[in-house]
Amino acid sequence: MDKKKIIVTGCNGQLGRAVNREFAPDEGFELVNTDVTADISLDITDIDKVMAFVKEIRPYAIINCAAYTAVDRQEKDSELSMKINAIGPRNLAIASEETGAKFMHISTDYVFPGVSDHPLTEFDPVGPTSVYGRTKLAGEGFVRDLAFRYFIVRTAWLYGDGHNFARTMLKLSEDHKELTVVSDQLGTPTSAKELARCIHALLPTDDYGLFHGTCEGDTNWADFAEEIFRLAGKDTVVHHVTTEEYTAKNPQSAPRPAYSILDNYMLRLTGRYLFADWHDALKEYFEDGFK
Repeated sequence: MDKKKIIVTGCNGQLGRAVNREFAPDEGFELVNTDVTADISLDITDIDKVMAFVKEIRPYAIINCAAYTAVDRQEKDSELSMKINAIGPRNLAIASEETGAKFMHISTDYVFPGVSDHPLTEFDPVGPTSVYGRTKLAGEGFVRDLAFRYFIVRTAWLYGDGHNFARTMLKLSEDHKELTVVSDQLGTPTSAKELARCIHALLPTDDYGLFHGTCEGDTNWADFAEEIFRLAGKDTVVHHVTTEEYTAKNPQSAPRPAYSILDNYMLRLTGRYLFADWHDALKEYFEDGFK
């Protein structure tokens, strides 16, 4: 039996690595990994290169894990942000439609204004306040307009095999007995492993459309840090501060959503995947050696 080929963009990122681990035991698929630093380098912002590559591979699906996620830097580099977060998905959507491939695109909680008082479903109004959020929303729009067999999965507070909040906290704890962390921003820490499992569950189906995909439950950054230290056996003290107090000493170019709790409403309706509670996913992350 011929394996179904899946092009993975951003294969060296946290999610790209998790996707590779998740699909590795599945003998029905063959992953074709691409990244700017991978053996196969693909510039997703170049429509001609994307089209030629996708036509050559003729994949069953494309999973777009590539993104420009340096939130503050993008406030001064909006053109590069638009190229990677919007034009890139546009090009991949066009190529997927041209070749009949399914297209899995990953988006973010930053498409919302971050001021809600209830968990956000896929049907709540968007309103990004940062360049990152605006370009990711533009990417969503291109995918919706130009592809038919698409999945858009919005996630938040992602951590996995790479640079992330959990690793940063543990690194800081090596030479800090006390840390100051924001406690008035709410969201749900989500492991790349859980998101990869969700992608694996959705991809073979015809349940196309927009989904929210985060772990269950919610917390704030300070409590998240305390749980990280508890699991690591660290006695680092976490001081809870407001965003205003934190930014007064640590200026940030881009605003952060105060509320990023997503409701996986469409996943529940379709019954395709139930995410683990964020505490359980974080524990598994530690058990897996931060992968």
